[in-house]
Amino acid sequence: MADSAVDIDAHGGGGGGGALQTAKDLFSGAAGGIAQVLIGQPFDIVKVRLQTSNAYPSAAAAAASIWKNEGPLAFYKGTLTPLLGIGACVSIQFGAFHSARRWLEQRKAGFVPGVSTLGYGEYYAAGAFAGVANSVISGPIEHVRIRLQTQPHGAGRLYTGPLDCVRKLVAADGGGVMRGLYRGEAVTVVREAQAYGVWFLAFEWLMNADAARNKIARKDVPSYKVALYGGLAGEALWLASYPFDVVKSKMQTDGFGPNQRYKTMRDCFSQTWRAEGARGFWKGIGPTLLRAMPVSAGTFAVVEMTMRAIN
Repeated sequence: MADSAVDIDAHGGGGGGGALQTAKDLFSGAAGGIAQVLIGQPFDIVKVRLQTSNAYPSAAAAAASIWKNEGPLAFYKGTLTPLLGIGACVSIQFGAFHSARRWLEQRKAGFVPGVSTLGYGEYYAAGAFAGVANSVISGPIEHVRIRLQTQPHGAGRLYTGPLDCVRKLVAADGGGVMRGLYRGEAVTVVREAQAYGVWFLAFEWLMNADAARNKIARKDVPSYKVALYGGLAGEALWLASYPFDVVKSKMQTDGFGPNQRYKTMRDCFSQTWRAEGARGFWKGIGPTLLRAMPVSAGTFAVVEMTMRAIN
């Protein structure tokens, strides 16, 4: 690709410029991550409640129950952790994607700086690499957020805040960091690779198709279209990875010791299939898709605007 609105090679070549551009990718991604959390957190808590409980017949019922019993601020339960962490996650996603993309481009025959000859399979591979890199921090961040989102309200609270949650997860059942804080990491890696492979692939396809259809350079695609295509890519991301997310949520809300239901990712898949069938892997998909459009659109739009500003 050449001259993407959120791409970077149009602004410089290799060497030191490449290092500077990677820093810009990381900074822009962090800004997009903050926007992602602020837009998406109310949808996310409804999604998690639906995934991990049978108490709500619908997303609307879950939202109404949270509002009635816990108040409007409950929709931002556990926000501090993702606000600090998701900025870093999205920063890594964009930084790792563009680094992998440049690495693949430079190894293609006839490489010309600023002009990509990558196929869509390679865009998927670069996105999957970004997802795997991201999973190192997204796994524990999402585990803490899910624990905070699903804990009882009021006097029955299990954790006083994110740091208390981390401490108790590490100490739980002698599991330590890997078995406690990083529970569900295997399925997180699979989910992230598939999700971000599809996310970046869908966005690249939509941007390239628009540029070709209108006979313009990618850098001339209007910002509102960048946001629209980012939103549509968000829908594709969740449709391609949602069953893995359900399994991750189940494992990360599971008990410890004798109260643990799921021993492994495979065991969680098997138990969910036996108990709920295929529908069990799609619980909460409605609010997730409703959330995906504005969140992903906002992420790409903020990244794009930040990149234009700092360039």
